Amino acid sequence: MNKKLHVGSLSYDTSDDGLRELFSTVGTVLSAEVIRDRYSGRSKGFGFVEMETVEEAEKAVTELNGTALDGREIAVAEARPPRERTWEPERRGGERPDRRSSGRRERRERW
Repeated sequence: MNKKLHVGSLSYDTSDDGLRELFSTVGTVLSAEVIRDRYSGRSKGFGFVEMETVEEAEKAVTELNGTALDGREIAVAEARPPRERTWEPERRGGERPDRRSSGRRERRERW
């Protein structure tokens, strides 16, 4: 198991400190972050907590999953590694055939 945990179903009022305080009841918290929208600054409703040891992370999942924080029942699970993002030029409009022209051409030929 990973030491980093994903915390979902957070209230929009939950802060980094509130998240850290809750998880510090089961072990040592290295970092706690509520993910926020970059434009509005509003919480996206989830966050990440990194515990000091794998054992503490497992304990946090079993004890805190389904508990209430700021009026919401939170979901705690092991965080998955981020997806690798690749840019594929053929999917970004590079050499894609124009879909509109074929339909117009067929209609003209029929008339």
